[in-house]
This record gives sequence, C-alpha cells and structure tokens, in this order.
Amino acid sequence: MNVYENHDLAALLAGNTYPGRGIVLGQTEDGKHAVVAYFIMGRSENSRNRVFIKEPDGIRTEAHDPAKLADPSLIIYHPVRSFGRGLIVTNGDQTDTIRDFLEKGLPFEQALRTREFEPDGPNWTPRISGLISPDGSYKMSILKSADEKGSACARYTYEYPGLPGVGHFLHTYVCDGNPIPTFQGEPERVTISGDMASFTRMVWDNLNEANKISLYVRFTNLETGAYEETILNKNQ
Repeated sequence: MNVYENHDLAALLAGNTYPGRGIVLGQTEDGKHAVVAYFIMGRSENSRNRVFIKEPDGIRTEAHDPAKLADPSLIIYHPVRSFGRGLIVTNGDQTDTIRDFLEKGLPFEQALRTREFEPDGPNWTPRISGLISPDGSYKMSILKSADEKGSACARYTYEYPGLPGVGHFLHTYVCDGNPIPTFQGEPERVTISGDMASFTRMVWDNLNEANKISLYVRFTNLETGAYEETILNKNQ
C-alpha cells in the first residue's frame, strides 16, 4: 500500500453522486500558487435554490429565487473570507467564528471548539473548514457527530505543508444515502494539476449534474499574494 499515493480528483468526484459540500486545498505543480476550491451540492429544492455571490473579502451564498427560500439557517452563509493574506473556507457560518477568533490572535482550533456539527438529524451534517496560510501550508477540520443520536461532537484537525502538485479533499458525506453517511477518515490526498481554467472545468464537469449547485476556485501567487478566482453557478 502506497500511503503517499495521490488520488485522481476527477475520478473521486465522477464516482460519487453526492459528496455533499467539499473543500480542496493544495498547491499547483510548479509550487507557485496555492489552490482553493469549494463546491456545494443539494438534493432538496431549498438547497438547490442557491448561487455564490462575490463579496469584497470572499463569497456568500444567496437564494437564486427568494420566493422559494424556505429555511435560510443552514444554507445562507459566507463560505469564504480572507484574513490578511490567508483564506478561510468552510461549509457554514463557522467561517465567521474562525475569522473572529483569528482577529483576536486565537487559533483556528480554538474557534472550532465552540462549534459542532449541523443540527439536521438524522444526517448530522459535519461542519468542514479550511485555513490556507500565506506560505501555502493549510489546516483542515471536520466536526461530526460521535453517535447516531447527535449526543456529542467529535473534532478532528489536520495540518499540511504545501507540496507542489499535492492537495487534500474533504467533503461532508461518504456518498448518497438516507440518512446520508458522514465522511470518514482523514482528508483524501489528491493530485493538483493544470491552470486555473482547466482545474475549474475538471471539478465542475465531474460533479453530479443533478446535484451540483455552485463552485468557487481561487489560485493565489505565493510570492506576491495576487490571486485569480472563478465562480460557477448552475442557476445562472
């Protein structure tokens, strides 16, 4: 068994109809750019009724058709916010919790000790979070239910150096189901290749057509801090 094998991200996505929400963090093959991708998927009309909207410090979700918005509590939030030359990316409003703690000089891990998985039993959707630093290193976290009753929260944090052509993929669910099975194990090690346009198209094209909603991708120059970003919305 090769524990350092990089999996094919396209194959992981194409072979899974419902990974849920997903974060990919890593570095380009030449080691010059940090890579961030965040996507959302949905099965219900309420979940699918969303788009990503650009904000000065990142992005937010918004109802595509406000008249159809049933419950905003777990679907409207800021998934991406910048912090200095770093970037926070999450699948919920814990983005703001992390930013508030970082502004006070407190660590990513401490911020997430104040949060837990989403209160949507019996799925108990995990909260997944990432923090990418100016040097290209990054942290990833998952908060998930410790049992099927949602009685306690298990917290896992992973810290990675930036390595050329290497990324890690963390998503909320193993696959589709009822209830939907929570992601297991550490983030999946994946190959990062191509420029921003080809990487973005690879992720988008391999997400399940029926369930995909929106995708955000950002490439940041590790030397200058300059970045490019792309938003794709199925509802546009």
